[in-house]
Formats: sequence, structure tokens, C-alpha cells
Amino acid sequence: MTHPSSRHPLIRLLGYARRHRRRVLLACLFSVLNKLFDLAPPALIGAAVDIVVQREDSFIAHLGFPDVQDQLLVLALITLVIWIWESIFEYVHRILWRNLAQTIEHELRIETYAHVQGLEMAYYEDQSTGGLLSILNDDINQLERFLDVGANDLIQVTTTVLVISAMFFIAAPGVAWMALIPIPIIVYGSVWFQRRLTPRYAVVREQVGMLNSQLANNLSGIATIKSFTAEEHEVARISAASALYRESNRAAIALSSAFSPLIRMVIVMGFIAILVFGGRLALDGSLNVGLYSLMIFITQRLLWPLTRLGETFDLYQRAMASTARVLDLLDTQPQITDGGARLSVESVRGEVAFGDVEFTYGNGQDVIRGLSLHIPAGDTAAIVGATGAGKSTVIKLLLRFYDVQRGQITLDGRDLRTLNATDLRAAIGLVSQDVFLFHGTVRENITYGTFGATDEQIIAAAKIAEAHDFIMQLPQGYETIVGERGQKLSGGQRQRISIARAILKNPPVLILDEATSSVDNETEAAIQRSLERIIVGRTTIVIAHRLSTIRNADRIFVLEDGMLREQGRHDDLIRGDGIYATLWRVQTGERLRLAGD
Repeated sequence: MTHPSSRHPLIRLLGYARRHRRRVLLACLFSVLNKLFDLAPPALIGAAVDIVVQREDSFIAHLGFPDVQDQLLVLALITLVIWIWESIFEYVHRILWRNLAQTIEHELRIETYAHVQGLEMAYYEDQSTGGLLSILNDDINQLERFLDVGANDLIQVTTTVLVISAMFFIAAPGVAWMALIPIPIIVYGSVWFQRRLTPRYAVVREQVGMLNSQLANNLSGIATIKSFTAEEHEVARISAASALYRESNRAAIALSSAFSPLIRMVIVMGFIAILVFGGRLALDGSLNVGLYSLMIFITQRLLWPLTRLGETFDLYQRAMASTARVLDLLDTQPQITDGGARLSVESVRGEVAFGDVEFTYGNGQDVIRGLSLHIPAGDTAAIVGATGAGKSTVIKLLLRFYDVQRGQITLDGRDLRTLNATDLRAAIGLVSQDVFLFHGTVRENITYGTFGATDEQIIAAAKIAEAHDFIMQLPQGYETIVGERGQKLSGGQRQRISIARAILKNPPVLILDEATSSVDNETEAAIQRSLERIIVGRTTIVIAHRLSTIRNADRIFVLEDGMLREQGRHDDLIRGDGIYATLWRVQTGERLRLAGD
């Protein structure tokens, strides 16, 4: 079976647009009708010349209008009708194509974004945010520009060639072939240019993705850039990336710009042939003067629009390069498949178990090795260990951001891989040390994930998180804009909003991933009071660096190199004089020295 990405992007795009078949056909129909009426003026000019020269023997006279004045009035009326219908068809086809372009752009962007959200976390490790943004925004916009303008141009050029060729062979078959000589040369030239432009525009799209990636990365890290006074360094890096994009575009432009001038030189041959040989026939009397006038004008209408193929072709090639990137992304299959079993959050007790779990990231390094642990429903469990011991990976596996390579993880005895991922994550609340707040109001960030919460529920959650007081001191209270990533708030304020968000969600399983690691002592005490209230009646898993925060945990698991080395309660582990006891002595000893200072 042929892989989708091996097919031509246009074939893949047409397959995607199949759902809009009726609208596409309708837009094509009105483009053709518009061009048919647009081709009428040369015929009208020929008829006018015929009236002036032939008078009572003109073509219109043979229709029952012998008087020359009447013939001119009839011609004027026909002209008016043709121009009215041509204008109507132009309006309709523009509306249809532009709306179709907007619709496909919207649907493709939403479908692509939804698809990207469904891909596993491992996919994002190999992708840059800017590169994905380039596909979701710039590439899809490029496709919209082609559908808006280029598609109609291609249809109308094709219509022009077919209609005028037929007219020539009917009216003057002896010289018709002269006007058509350039067409096969133009077609061959178009194919030749396409083959050489396609790889150049593919490079252009790759370069713009890399440039966008670097820009997005720099804007996210602007505080770091400023603090290390690296502005000039980053300007130089962006300049280098932009120069590569410019050079890749320049290579494509050099070739695409040559298309129209070369085509013009080919076109002029057909025009001169009709001008000279058709003129001789008219002088000899073997070709009607009005018909000769029609052929001169219609040859222009046939050949000169082909010079616009350069711009249309350029739009087409850019659109196909973008289409390939967008549809390749859509064809990317998720490596983690969703389990079919539904899970009712209300029925979840919260029993968590890891059974002989092994996990390796894409780089091949073992992170979790033979891990088995059990957390009864309603218990508070802490996971501790040195940096790199695998603590955060345990959380990612529990949320099924990744799948284990061996063993199984269960929730209430059910393998996570059999559960619907949305239901699973709805049953788990996460308060991370790396708090992410969206650009919006405090209220919107607290209700994120629990969008239908009432004001009473929001305020109650904020009070439990000890966030209500500082929120009310903000300029607009709960309607205060927090800025991108919550940059207008302090670290402790962001953390308490994150806790309020988790409280409002009210999950049966709560994960606290070093929730107090980056706050001051006063804020830590406030957060600890909040946590003591919200862990009641639910399974709580605490990833802790400060061991003092987990002294009262029902059980503590000590990891080292991805393996479970110790487990038990705080006092038992201290008496065991193992890894945990050593960590405890290091932390308490540090505090004693600081106090002595």
C-alpha cells in the first residue's frame, strides 16, 4: 500500500477537501461561466467591425436586423447583458472561492491542532515549538492564499485555452494551429519548472520553520537573554537564521521569476503568426475582416493570460510545499493508543500500583528499572530521591504521558493502557513545581479544566489554597490579567492559583510535584496548610525535595537510579540508616549550619 506522504500533495489535498466537493464544483462552475462571458468582448469587437465593413451583409443582419443602426443597438444590448452576467459570475465565484479558502483553512488548522494535541509527549521531545507553529499558522495560511487566488486562475486559464482553441478551429482552421503552437511548449516548460521549484520551496518551508522556532524560543526566554546581556548574541543568531531563509527564498525566486519572461517570448511567436498570416488571408479576401479582428483580439486573450502562470505557478508551488508539511503532520500516527474502557471519576477510589515497571526514553537511557510499589486508596505517599532518580518520570507514567515498556501501572486494579486517557487524567490532579498559567484572568486560570464552576466554588477553592486574600488585593481581583505564563504574579502566587485549580477539580488522586520547592518560607507554610486540608479523603502522591514536608506521609518510597531502594514511614527509615537517613542528615545539617551563621 502506498504511504500517503508518497503521493503528490495536490492529490492529498483534493482527498482532504472531498467533504467540500459540492462547494468546490460550484466554485469551479462559476469560475468557468465568468471566463466564458469574459471572453465575449473580442467577439463583440469583431461583430462591430463586421457591421461597419459588411453593413447589410453582416452576421447580425442575417439574424433579422438589416438596418445598420438596429444592428448597433442589438450589439449594444448584447454587450450590456454579457457584461452584467460576467460581473455577477465574477462576484459569485470570488465569494465562493474565498469562503471555501477560509473554511478549509479553519478546518485544517483546527484538525491539525487537535491531532497534535493527541500525540504523545515523546513526539514533542523531537519537535520545536516554533516549527509546529510555522505549520499551524504560516503553512496553512499559504494554502489559503492559493485557494483564494491561484485555484481560480488555473481554472480560468484552462477554460480560456479550451474555448478559444475550439473557436479557432471552427472559425479559421487553416491558421488556428499557429496560435496554438506555444501551448505545448508552455505546458512542457511548466512541468520543467515545477520539478525544479518543488525541492527549492521545500527548503524554504523548512527554513521558515527553523526561524520561527528560534524566534519563539527567544521570546519565551527573554528574561534569561536580558539577565545575561545576550541581546546582541541573539540578534546575530536570528540574523543568521533569517539570512538562511532569505537565501533559500532567493534560490526559488531566481528560478520562478524566469518563468514569465520566457513564456512571453514563446507566446509572441503565436501572436505574430496570426498577425501576419491571418492578415494575408484577410487581404486576399479569403478571411472575413471582422473574423480577422476577432482572431487578433482573441489571440491576445488566449496567450497573454498565460504570462500570469508565473505568479499562479509560484503560489501553487508554495502551497504544495506547505500542504505536504501540514498533511505529513496529520499523517503522523500517535504511538500511544487510547484505551477503550471508560472511567467514572466518581467511582475512582485511588489505589495506585506499579508492577515490575521498566521505562526508557527515546535516547535509550534506562530511567525506571523493575519498579514495584503500592499506594492504598486514600493514603499519602511520598517519592524521594536524588536528581535523576526517576521521580518525575513516575508521575509522567501515571498520567500516561508515556507508556511503560514492561510491567504495568494500575488504578483501582485496572491497567492504565486499557482506560480512556481523558477519563484517567480527569481523575488525577497535578500541582507542578513548574506552574503554567495561561494569558487571561485569575478566574480563567483557576477554572481551567473545570470551566463550569460557580463563583462560590471558585472563591471556596481560592480560600482553601490561601489565595483569596492576595487575589482581592490585585487591581481587578479575580478579573486581573495575569500575563503570559502568569508573569505578573510572584512564584508563590502562581503556585497558590495552581493549587486552587487542583482543588476546584476535586480529583480522587492528587499529585504534588515539588509544589513548595521554589517559594519562600512564609509562602511554603501557607501552601503546606492548604495541602494539609486538600489531601484529606483522597490518594496523594508527593514528589518532595524538602524531606521536612513529607514527615507525616503514610509511606515514603526512596528511588535511586530508577529502582526502589527503600520504603516505609519517616521514623522507620531514619532508624534504618539508609539512603533516606543520609538525605535527612544532609538537609537538617545544612539548616543547623545556617542557623549557626
